[in-house]
Amino acid sequence: MASRAFAGHAMRKGVIARLEGVSPQIVELRQEIERVARSDAKILITGESGVGKEVVAQCVHANSPRAHSTFVAVNCGGMPETLLESELFGHVRGSFTGAYRDKPGKLELAHDGTVFLDEIGEMTLRMQGLLLRFLETGELQKVGADGGGRLVNVRIIAATNRNLRDLIAQGAFREDLFYRLNVIHLEVPPLRERRDDIAVLVEYFVQLFARDSGCAIKGITPEAMHILSRYSWPGNVRQLANVVERLAITGRDTAATVDDLPAEVRVQEGVAFKPKRERRRTVADDLYRRLTEEHESFWSCVYTLYMDREITRGTLREVVRKGLEEARGNYRIVARLFNLEARDYKRFLNFLRKHDCQLPFKEFRQ
Repeated sequence: MASRAFAGHAMRKGVIARLEGVSPQIVELRQEIERVARSDAKILITGESGVGKEVVAQCVHANSPRAHSTFVAVNCGGMPETLLESELFGHVRGSFTGAYRDKPGKLELAHDGTVFLDEIGEMTLRMQGLLLRFLETGELQKVGADGGGRLVNVRIIAATNRNLRDLIAQGAFREDLFYRLNVIHLEVPPLRERRDDIAVLVEYFVQLFARDSGCAIKGITPEAMHILSRYSWPGNVRQLANVVERLAITGRDTAATVDDLPAEVRVQEGVAFKPKRERRRTVADDLYRRLTEEHESFWSCVYTLYMDREITRGTLREVVRKGLEEARGNYRIVARLFNLEARDYKRFLNFLRKHDCQLPFKEFRQ
C-alpha cells in the first residue's frame, strides 16, 4: 500500500488525490498542478526514484476534466519490450503464443482518461517509435492486427528519474519523442531538499498504517522525529513510507522511539550535517564502508536496496566507481571487494550492464 500512496492520498472514488507537505516547493507544485490540469497538454514529470511522481500524475488527473474517467499507470521499465507493446496497445488472437483471445491495451482501456507512463527512459528505441506514432495519430495498432486501428482519446503523462537529454546525446532516447512529451515539465524535489515535509508525511503514514493494519503505534517520540528529520532519505518518500510501516508493525509501544528506528537511519545521525568545509558522507560512502569494512555481500547490502528503489541508480554507480578506483579498473577484484563468490561474477556484470551501471574500466587504470 505504501508504494501507491506515498506522497499523497491514494485515488479512491470520490476522493481528490493531493500531495502531502507544507514546504514551499510542494505548495508551489500543487499550484502548478492546478494550473496545468485544466488542459490536455502532455506532461513530463522528473525527479529521483521514490519522490512521488505517480502521485503527482494522479493529482493532475483528479483535478482535470478527465477525472470521471480511468487513470491507468504503466511501468515501462518493469517488463520486456514485447510484453510492454501488448500491454499498451493490446493484441489480437493468435498474434503470438498464448494469445488465445483479443485483448485491449491500457491505452484503449483509458479512453477519455489518463495514461501514466512511468520510467519512460527505460523504453527501447523501437517502443519509443511506436509510442511516437500513437502520439502523432491517436491510432492504436494492436500487436498482430492488419491495417489501421481504433482512434482513442487519452492524456499522456510520462515520468522518469533519468536525464533524458543525456540519453538523447547517447542515442538511447529519441529527441522527437522527448519534445512530444515535454510540453509541460513538472519536477518533484527530493525529500532531503524539503525537510519541512518529513514530519507531515510521518504523521500521515502513521495514521494510514494504524488505520489499515490496526497496529498499536500512534505516533513518534520527539527524539525519533528529530533523527528522521535529519536523515538524508536516499530512497525519498517511498523509503520513508517503508520505514514508518516497519515501525507500525514492529513497534512495541504507542509511540516509536529512537531504538525502534532502522540501523541505517540511526547510523547517519551525526554525519548528515557536517561543517561545510568537509565533504559530507554520502549514502554511497556508507554502503561502500559496509561492503569493504563490515564485509557485507553486494547482493544483501546494495542490490536489495536498489531493487526496492531505496537507493538511486546514481548511488549504485557511485558505489561501483569507488570499487573500480580501489581495484584499478579490474572488475574481478571489485567482485571480491564486494564479497561475491566467483560464480557470481557474470551475474554481477549482467546486473550492472542491464541497469546502465557498468562504468568504463580504462579510466581507472591510469
